[in-house]
Amino acid sequence: MGAYEYTALDPRGAEKKGLLEGDSARQIRAQLREQQLVPLQVVEVTRKERGRERREGRSRQGGVSVTALAIMTRQLATLTRSATPLADALATVARQTDKPRLKSLVLAVRAQVLEGHSLADALARFPNVFDDLYVATVRAGEQSGHLDLVLERLAEYTESRQMMRQKVQLALLYPVILTLMAVAVVSALLAFVVPEVVKVFENTGQTLPWLTRALIATSDFLRSAFPWLASGLALALLIFARLLKRPDFKRRMDALVLRLPVAGRLVRGMNTARLARTLSILSASNVPLLDAMRIAAEVLGNLPMRQAVERAAERVREGASLATSLEKEGHFPPLFIQLVSGGEASGEMEKMLDHAASAQERELQTLIATLFGLLEPILIVVMGLVVMVIVLAILLPIFDLNSLVK
Repeated sequence: MGAYEYTALDPRGAEKKGLLEGDSARQIRAQLREQQLVPLQVVEVTRKERGRERREGRSRQGGVSVTALAIMTRQLATLTRSATPLADALATVARQTDKPRLKSLVLAVRAQVLEGHSLADALARFPNVFDDLYVATVRAGEQSGHLDLVLERLAEYTESRQMMRQKVQLALLYPVILTLMAVAVVSALLAFVVPEVVKVFENTGQTLPWLTRALIATSDFLRSAFPWLASGLALALLIFARLLKRPDFKRRMDALVLRLPVAGRLVRGMNTARLARTLSILSASNVPLLDAMRIAAEVLGNLPMRQAVERAAERVREGASLATSLEKEGHFPPLFIQLVSGGEASGEMEKMLDHAASAQERELQTLIATLFGLLEPILIVVMGLVVMVIVLAILLPIFDLNSLVK
């Protein structure tokens, strides 16, 4: 049995879309005809998702929001804890979600489970939505018999990542709005106010102050060259985005970011927190350390740090300790290394990794709050200085005219 998305016409000729379960597309068409619907298209969800993956590649969450995925995971954990059969739990989750894409995916997973596949194997058929971390954790939960606890950890992990992302976005919102307003105000002054002021002084024969002449030259240049500047900027951004898709160029850019004073600390802290949290949840699910490191490396967005974890995994495979292997790479904070070392010595790796993740997340939140707390007044001061320069450039010729009249 599988899940099929259909498009059909009702007796009035209106198009109707939906989702049905059946053994084949022919059976789905028969069901639609019994409902007095004329089937136009019937597509199996699994085949559709494979086609989407081939077209788009493995994009993050494959069009399913992190919030929807976390809610689905928590609902499934609750139903599993109440001893609801897995197939029935998946059907209930599909009925409760209001996201069409997620509903079709859950029913497709349920169809695989009904055919005898494990939940992890069924989820692995949709890598655009359920990544390696998700699948490996579920597989460990099924093997240990504690699927409900594992799903709870996954839901908490997904929600914490979403909360961190939202905090960063909210912190960025005000500076971005302020910057856009500053650019808009300065552009309006240069485009409309300065040319009108210039007309006033054109027939006076007065030698304008150097600041005014510089402002007029800037205004003329921006007005005449704006289309070229905008086109050049758009082209440069497009080229840069294309180059970032090349691993060598992206690696160089990521390495450059790590060397920057503030941005490097921010990126290093963010990726370390993600590494610690991922290793913590995988360790709690009894996933082997080497598999956990492989999965955790894929979670990191910075290529040099990802490659550092991969090299550390090779050393661990050869018998070295995790803390020593990570310390040799030089990308990870000392506190994180010390906590990992303590976890290895005490045998409480899961607990120490959880502490490391929490410590890195708190430090990251403090850094973000401090950074954007300083950025806002700096932007206001810079905007005030620019406006002050424009006003002075306009007022200086007026002061000179008054002195000539006297």
